[in-house]
Amino acid sequence: MTDTDTGATRRSRSPEYRMAQGVFLGMRRELLDDALAYRPLTPMRTDGPVTGRLPRALREYLAWFPHALVVGAALIVMSVGYTDGNPGPSVIAAAAILLTLVRPVGAFWLSLATAPFVSIMSGYWDGWPWSPVSFMGQLTVMTVVAARTRPRTAAWMWVITGAFGFFCEIFLSRGSTGATWPLLVTSAFVLLCVTVHQTRREARKEVTAQQTATAQERSRRTLLEERTTIARELHDVVAHHMSVVAIQAEAAPYRVENPPPELEQAFVTIRENAVAALTELRRILGVVRAEDYEAPDAPQPTLADLGALIANVREAGLTVDATVTGAARELPQGVELSAYRIVQEALSNALRHAPGAAAKVEVSYVLGGLGLRVVNGPPRGLVKPSPGAGHGITGMRERVAMLDGEMTAEPTREGGYEVAAFIPAQRQEAA
Repeated sequence: MTDTDTGATRRSRSPEYRMAQGVFLGMRRELLDDALAYRPLTPMRTDGPVTGRLPRALREYLAWFPHALVVGAALIVMSVGYTDGNPGPSVIAAAAILLTLVRPVGAFWLSLATAPFVSIMSGYWDGWPWSPVSFMGQLTVMTVVAARTRPRTAAWMWVITGAFGFFCEIFLSRGSTGATWPLLVTSAFVLLCVTVHQTRREARKEVTAQQTATAQERSRRTLLEERTTIARELHDVVAHHMSVVAIQAEAAPYRVENPPPELEQAFVTIRENAVAALTELRRILGVVRAEDYEAPDAPQPTLADLGALIANVREAGLTVDATVTGAARELPQGVELSAYRIVQEALSNALRHAPGAAAKVEVSYVLGGLGLRVVNGPPRGLVKPSPGAGHGITGMRERVAMLDGEMTAEPTREGGYEVAAFIPAQRQEAA
């Protein structure tokens, strides 16, 4: 038979046949494939809202609580057999229950296949093929397997158990009343509860995973946006200085009377390199500009503008005390801009997270760099703090790291918050 004939045969099959084939494949996938696979029951997690508060020593034992439940259920089934004076059959049912700890699907088939033999050995024909021991054993096995597998497996176990029980009642019964219907009703209720709990747990895991992924993506996006903003500002700062270098290199030969050719060639080389560097800088850093981004008309803020910033924050309701120590000097424009942004973000955080508190800003011009310290007290008054995503601290760290500086941001003992940074910088030489 050719491949064409095989394809035509498959297309000619009825929808009922394909549906039955799909049903059988689903059952085989859930209960037949790797039925004897080794799947040990893992210890229970003890980091929940309740168990996480227990002592560590107690949590180590509590992790084995599911195993203890299974062993306890096996002991109860064995005790029923001992009560009837025939413990042999109960050992088989208890073994199937214990097998769920390592081979859950195999335990289901063992419990199902041995149920008639357990009833015969127990001498119970009333309720065939489910004696009290096999009834309890099968119900326990189905519950444990359903808790350890997928909801589809629980549905297939219920269907196969009912089909097997009715087959034994119809073809292998001695005319006594069977107990398949009570087992199906009881197991349906138990399996439904287990399946609902399992579905909710899986849904909770998916939601937690999605929230974690969303938070990570939001943090990554905020970090990229902050880096983009820094790159834009650096582009403006560096491009300005490179333009000044190119202009001065072009005008320098005209300021000297009869300059030697070597000097003119040197200035030409300087200008060409400056223009080339400026072009390359704009090509590389220009890609970070959004399509709708427009360069600011006003010059970028510096530490000289801190007075206006603090006055604006005071008008918003934050009490701010500003202190400048050391000999104030002009610093590189990138340092000035980053320092201004760090103080601005720290004061904005104080406004959002500590309304009514007092803040203190310290700017220290020290040898080899610039020190910044912004500290605020705990919130006061009736205004509640506004929640935040915590990305402002990330942006400040990025700015400090970009300039090879150091920064700390942590709560204070008084309940406030402190941001301290040191940015290495040399004195800005006059052009």
